[in-house]
Amino acid sequence: MGEEMNIVIIGSGGHARVVADILLAMDGMNPLGFVSGDGEAGTPGPLGLSILGDDGSLDSIEHDGVVVAIGDNALRQRLFEQLCAAGENLVAAVHPSAIIAADVVVGKGCMISAGSIVNTGSRIMDNTILNTGSVVDHDSNVGPHAHIAPNAALAGNVTVAEAALVGIGANVIPGRIIGKRAVVGAGAAVIRDIPEGAVAVGVPARVVSGS
Repeated sequence: MGEEMNIVIIGSGGHARVVADILLAMDGMNPLGFVSGDGEAGTPGPLGLSILGDDGSLDSIEHDGVVVAIGDNALRQRLFEQLCAAGENLVAAVHPSAIIAADVVVGKGCMISAGSIVNTGSRIMDNTILNTGSVVDHDSNVGPHAHIAPNAALAGNVTVAEAALVGIGANVIPGRIIGKRAVVGAGAAVIRDIPEGAVAVGVPARVVSGS
């Protein structure tokens, strides 16, 4: 077994705590602590880790990689792109209980939570969140900076475009497309494509704004 990677978590809220828990459960990952807003170095943080400093302190911390642990898609995307441009190593946090087919592509900086299932032929692109108990069935594509919320399920051949959100407990039937930055509401049942930037809710899901 190789040496552990020392990882800095960007953020310190609820989502960051989940990421920290995943890293602690992974072999080969050593979460150093959190970098957050105006955080003061040495302040106690969740799960026995500490606040390492504010947003400007990353360069002073010896580390091997970072995870952007921010739930908001737009902010997570902006920070991810800034860190990539600065040459940072964006690592994926993948819980050991997740079930991921051998041929699945998982991009940089992703978070795949406990109980998630990703079936064969699927692609999970950079900086995407697959939250607790989510399901991505065969040959689906989840674009960069997207978020599949807890217990949401994508059937086969679904496409979720860049920075889209599929809300908690939502379901998407086979072959549908969720457009860029679209939002699918909690518990919705998507039986038609959702346009870019639209908000869709209900059973079946209907576009209520942004179309």
